[in-house]
Amino acid sequence: MIHHGSCYCKEIQYDIDLASSEEARTSLCHCKNCKKWTGSAFGITTKIPRSALSITHGRTVEHISDNGSGTKLYREFCGTCGSGILEYGENAGDSTYITYGSLDSPEELPPKGEFFCKFKDQWLPNIPGE
Repeated sequence: MIHHGSCYCKEIQYDIDLASSEEARTSLCHCKNCKKWTGSAFGITTKIPRSALSITHGRTVEHISDNGSGTKLYREFCGTCGSGILEYGENAGDSTYITYGSLDSPEELPPKGEFFCKFKDQWLPNIPGE
């Protein structure tokens, strides 16, 4: 199953090739780092095998920083429009995390969980089925 995605201006385009949707896990993150990066109440990414991702158009810009606990965090985005495309920590192994909003059809990979819930804003509802 092929999932397509892109940045806002379409300068970066990508495909994700998964044998099944079970290879992907979409989650909300309530950590301060994700809130600051997204400018929202949470971050939302889809974990996939790194080998499933192909950038088909353009080239991302990479930003490297400390995630707050001494681990390097890599974030890649479009240098033209600034849209986030993916992120991964230095301990992510063979996985990468696609920004959910960059998927062309994100509803095909709905959220399955959340983490860092002790930092979750109280007004947010729980994920259905969790």
